[in-house]
Amino acid sequence: MTLERVSTHRSHGGTQGVYTHTSAATGTPMTFAVFVPDHEPGAKLPVLTYLSGLTCTHANVMEKGEYRAACAKHGVIFVCPDTSPRGDDVPDDEGYDFGKGAGFYVNATQEPWAANFRMRAYVEEELPTLIAANFPMADTERQGITGHSMGGHGALTIALRNPPAFRSVSAFAPIVSPLNCPWGEKALTGYIGADKAAWREYDACALIADGARLPDLLVDQGTADNFLAEQLKTHLLQEAVAAAGMQATIRMQDGYDHSYFFISTFMAEHIAWHAQRLKA
Repeated sequence: MTLERVSTHRSHGGTQGVYTHTSAATGTPMTFAVFVPDHEPGAKLPVLTYLSGLTCTHANVMEKGEYRAACAKHGVIFVCPDTSPRGDDVPDDEGYDFGKGAGFYVNATQEPWAANFRMRAYVEEELPTLIAANFPMADTERQGITGHSMGGHGALTIALRNPPAFRSVSAFAPIVSPLNCPWGEKALTGYIGADKAAWREYDACALIADGARLPDLLVDQGTADNFLAEQLKTHLLQEAVAAAGMQATIRMQDGYDHSYFFISTFMAEHIAWHAQRLKA
């Protein structure tokens, strides 16, 4: 798994890099960003992966997420993959909420998506292996995961399916139940098929109802988010964790919207929260 370095920049007492490689999971070139804080020779640092939302790439959080100072302070490596496969031969859709930029972190089973849209396998399996092989300071035994919107959905479902692999999980304005929102219905019908029973492994609330558990969870959601009522439905996650007796901190942040102004405001708190759990 050979990486090609696209760029590196010195920032906040660390190195911000962007890399590409040919992915076995998606069958396409994939791009991701990695911030590595300065560290003592031989030190091993925990890893926090951030999953972006609809229409985004690695660049959105890298340029607007304001994570580097907090990661340098707490000694956490920050990994930002793309949301979906890219390329001229990759199938796409006219809608912003399906196709390129909208992979939903699933392993698609329906044509023409099944060959390339395998972001679940990419994030769960290929990317951690790639990071471990190419960044010797990365301790992939101490991984956390977070994300925004569609990426929040990805972070929650990936962590719920893989509790030993991801020791901490948080989310910003996540899609908590694709079974119960238009974005999810469109994406999962297209990628997985019409059988809603097969969707449950991609729905955080359904996974919790079916017995999946996390040791802890942090979610921030803005009250002025224009997607809250129809798409995000944070109350469903509140109800699911309460019914399961699962520890979770779900904060409704007054006046905040769905943008990176919101994400960047609470990013440092999320990184500190992950660092505390990954270093325990």
